[in-house]
Order: sequence, then C-alpha cells, then structure tokens
Amino acid sequence: MMMRLTMLAGLMMVAGCAGADTELEKPKAPGETIRLTAGRCFGACPAYSLRVTPDGSGLLEPERFTAVPGPTRFAVSAAQYRRVRAALAPFRPLSGTTKRIAQGENCTRFATDMPGYSLEWSGGTGKPTRLDFQSGCMDARYGRLRTAIAAIPKMLDVEPMLKAPVVTK
Repeated sequence: MMMRLTMLAGLMMVAGCAGADTELEKPKAPGETIRLTAGRCFGACPAYSLRVTPDGSGLLEPERFTAVPGPTRFAVSAAQYRRVRAALAPFRPLSGTTKRIAQGENCTRFATDMPGYSLEWSGGTGKPTRLDFQSGCMDARYGRLRTAIAAIPKMLDVEPMLKAPVVTK
C-alpha cells in the first residue's frame, strides 16, 4: 500500500511538472511569439507544435511521431529567431487577421492526406495573426510557403526531435 502511494505521488509530481512545461514566459525583448503547429497526416508525419520568442525561448510540444515524449524546451539565438521571422514574413497576413489556404477556397490542385500547418504571430497589442495552410495544396504560387515551413525545424536545430526513432526487430 505504501509503495502504491509513493508511486502515485511520484506520478502526480511528474504530471504537475509536465503541465508547467507547456508555457513560455512572456518575452521581454520586442517582437512576437511565433507558433508553428504541424497537424496530422495519413501516415507517420510528425505532429507537433513549437513556439519561439524573440528573447531566446523555444518550446516543442509533440503530439505523435516525434523523438521526444513530452514538452521540450530549447534555446533560440537571436539570429535563428530573425531567420524564422524573415522566412515567414512574406506569408504573414495583416495584423490581427486569419488567412486560410485550403482546398475549395483558394487552391485548385490538391493532394489529400497531407498535414495542415498553422502559423501564429502573437504578443503584440490586439488579436493574434494567423495563417492556416493545408500542405496538400499543390498550386505553384504556394511553393515558397511550403519550402519556408519545411525549413523551420532545421533553422531552429530541432529536426532530431521531430524524427521518430526507427524501430527494428
């Protein structure tokens, strides 16, 4: 009985820590927190959310098919933050608005079963700015956006965290 209580207390402490790990402190440096959420696909695509702040904080929250089991913090250099911000700048909607790029709305060539991505810029005054992109949209005009999104994990040096470990028998 005592061992069960000790194990339960330990699990509760771990759960409490996991909840605390999912928030970043409000940045003190000027700029916005940028969030990238990679949705599920039909297959083994990594599904996750990552946030970076202008003052060097990063947080990866895995959902499935990643190499990390839970929320993982990482450091972001000022140069990395600027690269990510610059790579996404051409696609950023007007401040406080949401733009969708999806089949049947503003996409004519569409491949099914591809992940959706959400980009969000927040931290300024007012509503967050958001871009929702269904990556199955194969219109040529969105090629640069697909490339920019795919480059973010490498820019932030988090690619190893997103690659699920290979299981061999």
